[in-house]
Amino acid sequence: MRYLLDSHVLLWYTLGEAQLSGTASRLILDAANEILISPASYWEIAIKVSIGKLALHQPYEDFVDACLNRYGFTILPITPKHTNALTTMLFHHKDPFDRLLVAQALVEEIPIVSIDVILDKYGIKRIW
Repeated sequence: MRYLLDSHVLLWYTLGEAQLSGTASRLILDAANEILISPASYWEIAIKVSIGKLALHQPYEDFVDACLNRYGFTILPITPKHTNALTTMLFHHKDPFDRLLVAQALVEEIPIVSIDVILDKYGIKRIW
């Protein structure tokens, strides 16, 4: 099964944070699952690092390398199909990064792994 990680899940998993749910951790660790990350997530993380809102305890490049090579996550490219979905999407969520993740989950018809209950308003399958 394919799963898209929300940005905070990507961070919590790779940084070993206790906030990650057991369900999310099990999904990520299951080798039968394809774990997807969006460029929106690593873009958001880069911005937060650059403005001092987030400390990774390692260089950003090493963080991304670990996501792709150590953990084997797959990048889900942002396509015009995804951005087109944004043109008609309601504004339940104002965060542009989260809105793009929702658009990708909707278009790809895949669940998103997230703690954010506001995402449920979009009719996507959210797993936590």
